[in-house]
Amino acid sequence: MNFWRRIADLPGWLKAVMLGQLVSSAGALAWIYLTLYLVDDRGMSAQQAGFAAAAYGLGLLGGNLGGGWIGDRFGLRTAAIGSQLTWAAACLAMPVVPNSGLAVTAVIAGLCGGASRPNLSALVATAMPADRRREGIALSRTASNAGFTIGPPLGGLLAAYDFSLVFVVDAVSSLVLAVVVWRWVPPATRVVVKQAHGVWRALRQDRPTVVLLAAIVVVDTAYRQLFATMPLLLRDAGSPAVAYGVLIGLSSVVIVLLEAPLAVRLAGHQARRVIAAGFLLVGLGLAVLGVWPALVGAAMAVAVITAGEMLYKPTATAHVADAAPEGMVGRYSSLYAAASISGMFLAPALGGTAYEHVPALLYPAAAVLALAAAAAVTAAGERAVLPSGSTGRPSSGS
Repeated sequence: MNFWRRIADLPGWLKAVMLGQLVSSAGALAWIYLTLYLVDDRGMSAQQAGFAAAAYGLGLLGGNLGGGWIGDRFGLRTAAIGSQLTWAAACLAMPVVPNSGLAVTAVIAGLCGGASRPNLSALVATAMPADRRREGIALSRTASNAGFTIGPPLGGLLAAYDFSLVFVVDAVSSLVLAVVVWRWVPPATRVVVKQAHGVWRALRQDRPTVVLLAAIVVVDTAYRQLFATMPLLLRDAGSPAVAYGVLIGLSSVVIVLLEAPLAVRLAGHQARRVIAAGFLLVGLGLAVLGVWPALVGAAMAVAVITAGEMLYKPTATAHVADAAPEGMVGRYSSLYAAASISGMFLAPALGGTAYEHVPALLYPAAAVLALAAAAAVTAAGERAVLPSGSTGRPSSGS
């Protein structure tokens, strides 16, 4: 089936949600410029601003980890709306709370923003038939990535005029997504979980998913060296800062254009093989940086790593949702979401330390870690599961 025809065949409410995700991502400006705002407009020192930004990151991790529990308990639709509304309130509060309350507000914002992600992923995953789940996740990521290509330049323009507008736009775009979910996502019958055990017992009986989640933590830490230390690598190689920005921008454009069609083409392939291939490409790209730490080498590395990202991210997201027992899609999605952002904390700390003391070993070591993760996922095998929520409607939400 033609790719665009496949998009047209998606449920109308799902297309509306993806459009809402694009708007929300385009308006997700406040936290990109948070440190700059705190230093320039609120008069904080760089250290104080760093602690406030770290508080947001801590909340983000907690929200990703716990949001799915809320979604499974109260409904994915309800949880998604609630997280967007509270996120908007936190955005509007940031310009008016005193400096002493900024860190607390940042934690709350991180919790709300983080909780939104697994619930929206679970909504999309459970809306699609099993054979189109990767495609749906890829399209959802495409909508978000398309918005991200718009947001940073828009935020820069608004920040130059009045920084408070950055928070207002972020809040409004979040409200748009909340309204879209409320208006168009259909209420669904809540799944009654028949298993007496909880998610941790389910995971103890599901070794392949545990191995995959651990491998995602490892690969995300290696992958995010693109953002944590590659700017330093290029600076030390004599490349201008704009060159790094162009590379990352082009990577986003490639993902927007190619990730969803690629997911359609690979839908018939075993998930663990696609994920392992993605990990392998990430490792090879990092190895290129290890032997060719210059702009041309970085361009080649980014191209290879972006290809790996397009293979493993939508596939792994959908595969973890497939592995979830009935009524646990939100919680499994939360576990994946937390694993998939773990590199935001681990990569700067580990990579920065390694770059300062043993720079020549950083990228070879990161490459080895990614290749080891590929081997682990391949060796772990794949549990035979009956995907939940294959009826074209959300399996949980009210």
